[in-house]
Amino acid sequence: MKNLRITVNGTAYDVQVEELGGSSAPAAAPAAPAPKAAPAPKPAASGSAGAVAIKAPMPGTVVNVVVSAGQSVKSGDDLVFIEAMKMETPVKAPQDGTIATVDVAKGEAVDSGRVLVTMN
Repeated sequence: MKNLRITVNGTAYDVQVEELGGSSAPAAAPAAPAPKAAPAPKPAASGSAGAVAIKAPMPGTVVNVVVSAGQSVKSGDDLVFIEAMKMETPVKAPQDGTIATVDVAKGEAVDSGRVLVTMN
């Protein structure tokens, strides 16, 4: 038995591995780590980015985008709805302004801090 530590997504796991087969040949050299996949391309923005970036407050799935580029909004208006843990959370406009870009689409998974919308 060999004791190994494996790290998956930043979490370390201690595991025991049993060697099978009676070969006394030395183990092959470990394979080089696989290169990381290129990040998925960001959806095309609807115009040039605005001065105010509205970011996702939590990771989740975009269930509704209620604004479009060029639309005027008031402080507190709903911009995007994110579902996390079976609850829909509205992301609201922090101030009066005009939507410059919409950077997400319905059904898209987003991480916390991801820019959803920009406005001027």
